[in-house]
Amino acid sequence: MTRDDPSAPSRPSAPRPPEAARPEPPEPSSAVVAFWAEPHHATFTTHRPDGSPHVVPVCSTWDPRAGIARVLASGDSRKVRNVLAAVDRDGLARVALCQVDGRRWATLEGRAVVRREPELIADAERRHEARYRRPPRPNPKRVLVEITVDRVLGRG
Repeated sequence: MTRDDPSAPSRPSAPRPPEAARPEPPEPSSAVVAFWAEPHHATFTTHRPDGSPHVVPVCSTWDPRAGIARVLASGDSRKVRNVLAAVDRDGLARVALCQVDGRRWATLEGRAVVRREPELIADAERRHEARYRRPPRPNPKRVLVEITVDRVLGRG
């Protein structure tokens, strides 16, 4: 097993697509929305530069009305570097979040961008605390992976 190279170069955050350019969020079932509001951990799947999947456990939040999921992460983490390396022509990377509890499961797929704006990170921290009933651990390298959800699968 090899350790990820923490000295790998990072890219700046991609510009946020204007509201008018964002697709309409999918209509999830009420059971999936309720399930995603429960304080479960999720797996976050990104793709390494060689195309292989990188799947790690994360805390996450989802605003189904806005169609935005959020993952707080360290700016030098492999998941963040994968998102930065996998951007398409619009500056976004394909990712998935999946949570499971027994036979209930839900997957959010979408396009991710790394955000470094303090106000967006603070908002994501408040959402994390509301969902998990505790603040995220302190992290001076914190960034936000913001996911525009375009597909919702599962049954809550």
